Amino acid sequence: MTADDSFGRLDDDDYPAYTMGRAAEILGTTQGFLRAIGEARLITPLRSKGGHRRYSRYQLRIAARARELVDHGTPIEAACRIVILEDQLEEAQRTNAEYRRAAEASDPPAA
Repeated sequence: MTADDSFGRLDDDDYPAYTMGRAAEILGTTQGFLRAIGEARLITPLRSKGGHRRYSRYQLRIAARARELVDHGTPIEAACRIVILEDQLEEAQRTNAEYRRAAEASDPPAA
């Protein structure tokens, strides 16, 4: 991979660019929190060749939402489940909107 290829990934939300330490620092939390949400299967960090956890920006956004809920007193397991359900709801709403647009495009205008 060349330097130009690496720079192209800087805009990729799914590129695992952050180490566990850096991710915890960005989120203002502990590495234990990141391990806990991983154990709860909220996010699954990728692993470097050396076996170290690596996080993407997308995963950090999800972790930040879970941290927000935990900071407001929600148990970590419940916070993870809430975030998963919110994500599923958002995806379902996006799919429904796509179907609605497709149906509207295929319906002939009323005379």
